[in-house]
Order: sequence, then C-alpha cells, then structure tokens
Amino acid sequence: MSDCCSQPGLMPIEAARAALLEDLAPVAGTESIPLAQATGRVLAQPVASTVCLPPCDNSAMDGYALRIADLDSGMPLELIGYSFAGKPFDGIVNPGTCVRIMTGAALPDGADTVVMQEQVTTQGESIFIGGKVRPGDHIRRCGEDVAEGETLLDSGARISVAHIALLAAAGIGEVSVQRRPVIALFSTGDELRQPGEPLGKGDIFDSNRIALLAALAELDLEVLDLGILPDDKDVIRDNLARAAREADAIITSGGVSVGEADYTREVLEEMGEIGFWKVAMKPGKPFAYGRLQGTPFFGLPGNPVSALITFQQLAVPALTVMKGSAWAAPVQLQARLQKPVKKKPGRTDFQRGIYLRDESGNLCVEPVGAQGSHILSGLADANCLIVLSRDSGNAEAGDMVDIEPLATPLDL
Repeated sequence: MSDCCSQPGLMPIEAARAALLEDLAPVAGTESIPLAQATGRVLAQPVASTVCLPPCDNSAMDGYALRIADLDSGMPLELIGYSFAGKPFDGIVNPGTCVRIMTGAALPDGADTVVMQEQVTTQGESIFIGGKVRPGDHIRRCGEDVAEGETLLDSGARISVAHIALLAAAGIGEVSVQRRPVIALFSTGDELRQPGEPLGKGDIFDSNRIALLAALAELDLEVLDLGILPDDKDVIRDNLARAAREADAIITSGGVSVGEADYTREVLEEMGEIGFWKVAMKPGKPFAYGRLQGTPFFGLPGNPVSALITFQQLAVPALTVMKGSAWAAPVQLQARLQKPVKKKPGRTDFQRGIYLRDESGNLCVEPVGAQGSHILSGLADANCLIVLSRDSGNAEAGDMVDIEPLATPLDL
C-alpha cells in the first residue's frame, strides 16, 4: 500500500475503503466444528449433500396412497395397511387396494397418487374416493429439493440458521470453517475509567472499548482485550508489540489525532508503517490504517460516535475480508428530508436520522438529536444514517437524500 499520508488533503472514504479491501486477505487456518455451532462462521470448503432431499417419495398430506388407474372403475378400494413417518408400509399396493398414509411417510410400492383424507369416506375396510384426483397428487418426489452429491454451499459462504437447517437435513454433522481472526483491542487515555468505577474530576467512562467488544462479538471474532492504556508512550509501545505478536489485527480507540498526548500514531510510525491517516468523512476524520510488523492496525478516533461510525464504515469491511467473506456494500435508500441539515463541502457526512413511511407510503427522514461526534444519545435513537456526499453542502427540507438503514439501533 502506498503512503497515503504524503498525499495532500483528506483521503475520500471510498478510496480508503478500497485500499483496505485490496490490502487485506483471509487469515490462514481452518477448523472443523459441529454444525450447531457454525452460525455466522465462514465455510472453508464446499459442502455437498450426502442424500437426496427428500430421500424418498413421500406424502405431502394425511390421506390414502393408491393407484390412479383404480379410480376409473368407481369401485371402492380395500384398505390393506398403514404408512407412518418412520414406519413405512412394507407391502405392495396392488390393484383395488390402498394404504392409509400420514404426512411425510414413505410412498408404498405400487402407489402413484395420494388422495387427501377430506376426499375419502370409509365403510369398514372399504374406501370410497370422491372429488377430482390427478395422477401424482400430493407426492413429494425423491430429490426434488436436493440431489445426492449436489453442492449446497460454496467456500466463503457465511453460515446462517437457514443454511444449518439445510445442511442438517442433508446429513452434514460437521463443517470446515475459516479460523476466526483474533483482534487485539485497547483504548488509550489517562481520563478513561472502566464503567462501574468512580469518576474523578475530568474522567469519563470508556464507552468505546465496551461497545467495540460487543461489536466484535457480534461479528464472531475472537478478542485479545488489552484494556485501558494510559497516555504513556512506553506502555503503548509494549502493548502494540504484544498485539502484533498474538493477534491477526489491532484496533485501538483514541491516540491517533494530533494532540501532545496522542502517542498511538507516533509509536505506530516508529514501529511499523501507516498506510493512510485522515479520511474525508464526518464524524471520523482521524482514522489511521497501517501495519505493525505485518499485522494490520486500525486506529479509531477517540470521540465515541466517530469511533463507531469509522468502525462500521471502514473496519467492518476489512474484518469481513479477513474472516474469509466477500464484503457487500450497505443498502442505500432514498428518502425525503423533513428538516434542513447543515453541511460543508469537503467530507462525506454521516448524520444520525430516523426514517419512516408517510401516509402515501413514501420514505421520509429527519436528523435525530445533535450531530456532535461526542453525542451518543442520537446514535442510540437512530434507525439510519443520512449519507451526504463529499461535495454537497446544506440540504433543505424536501430534498431527496441517501440513507443507510441500521438495525436496532446500530448495525455493526
């Protein structure tokens, strides 16, 4: 990666994201795990079905299995047995006979149609069929969903609950998945305290690291939590060296700006290299990316909203690639702005917003709360980000703007 710090001005967020995706690759190593534990993991090898789905012709209804040709005579049929799921009828449906069959039960030999029970009347062992019946009615055919040996999932797929249901039905008990990247995480700042500790004058609670721990857990990544580090260059250097040895990537919060006590970037420049620093986005301009002894480093800003937005917009795509998945750009929708918003050209602006549909079904959006990079309450209430392009200025009520919907409340 070229030294983007030498370039004049701020790096556009699109260029920063592209540089990250180009520079990173999946971590090495795989492991086999039980299927039930595989939600969110990334497949390392393709998975093929061990059976046909369904594995045999079976009934889609509770009813009667018979030969369609026997219905031409209009004569009653003789009931000769029963077929239940797991307890199939082991005889043959010969002319003039039928078998009581339950949903999911194997179709008996000789039968070619199932008549649902609502179309049947019985008199002792005699069965009378009424209504229209078509050949092959209510039969689930062997292999109509999946053929034996068919590839169910390719390598690189992120396993969902629906995938697990499919794989289990196909007889897959274990899957080979990419090793989860280990992410070293710490915050820096003499003013930071762990939530629950007493605050001194000028102190604040470390919300960034706690939120990032939760976000990394949601991404199913392993974390080496190095805690809160003081504004001490030697301590930061020692912990960065440890992180480079023991982790696949490093994420820090704070210390990448230009303050006199912002040592993280300074130590990184001494021990490694910075790929780029300062991105044309708001909030989140002081975002740094580089490598420390070959280990990728993501330096997030210290302001809490800036930290979370840069994590979402820049770190998550990179970490997705490291997990072995392809990153997909977030969905953007257009909505009509309900209140004016202020913006200066020069940076892509991510403003917190709430969107909904008006009485006509059209999407509308308005900013929520103050938009300062330290104001967390608006982010907690937001269900979208209002994305204002780098070159745009103020937007007025009635303008159409791009929005990125969030989960409840922040989809990381």
